[in-house]
Amino acid sequence: QLQASGGGLVQTGGSLTLSCAASERRFSSYAMGWFRQAPGKEREFVTSITWSGGVTGYADSVKGRFTISRDSAQNTVYLRMNSLKPEDTAVYYCAAALKRYSGSFYSTSDAYNYWGQGTQVTVSS
Repeated sequence: QLQASGGGLVQTGGSLTLSCAASERRFSSYAMGWFRQAPGKEREFVTSITWSGGVTGYADSVKGRFTISRDSAQNTVYLRMNSLKPEDTAVYYCAAALKRYSGSFYSTSDAYNYWGQGTQVTVSS
């Protein structure tokens, strides 16, 4: 129901834009998030956006470099990643939350009910 795409191989300092397309219109009323998991590491929060797009949250490691946005008409959420670093290398997953919470809870995977299949981002040094 969630299809993530846009990953690839990029050099340090480069940019990528990930997309997460939802198959159903109802996802436009859900908060959305991006998480990532590097080899040998636990999945970690990257960013989130509320259903209205009015509130966003970012992990400290990506603040100022990554931007989340959504196009509700297209049922799509985007993750623009600039100034990429080798430590950004991971599989990136998008997720959707059925319930509405205070903003900080969206940084936890427990807030999310649907997950996409992941897209690989590799940043070469």
